[in-house]
Amino acid sequence: MVQRVVSGSVSVDGELISSIGKGIVALIGIHRDDTAKEMEYIVRKLVNLRLWDDDSGRRWAKSAKDLNLEILCVSQFTLYHTMKGNKPDFRLAMGGDQSKEFYGQFLEEMKKAHCEERIKNGVFGAMMQVELINDGPVTLELEALPEKKLSNQETSQDNEKSAE
Repeated sequence: MVQRVVSGSVSVDGELISSIGKGIVALIGIHRDDTAKEMEYIVRKLVNLRLWDDDSGRRWAKSAKDLNLEILCVSQFTLYHTMKGNKPDFRLAMGGDQSKEFYGQFLEEMKKAHCEERIKNGVFGAMMQVELINDGPVTLELEALPEKKLSNQETSQDNEKSAE
């Protein structure tokens, strides 16, 4: 999930961990089947996604990389959920240890693709308070493999039918 923001921050237990000004807050879900291929795709899209106007006012013309803006990445396993009745099920999300390693590599690739000082993050696995001021509002969903989303929706619908 990508949000164009005026500002964003992450705190844990009342302590500010990271903050950005104008840029992107990216909520990062890792699917259990994600590989380096999906990581590369999302990294490329995040830094090159054209969400801002250019100097002449042309819409959707400039990216965070073009404008040297910050990107705040927040790990969020709940993005890969299905519903079992009224209860979320997270079996489509990658497991804890594996996803922690994957997310760490993702952050390294983001720093290489953009600018190390411009990539911020929260605390993996922590209960975080995420604050942002959405600019627009502009909120976009990015999916490395659209068939995962389709599979996720079908599974969710199947679970809802079986819960009835």
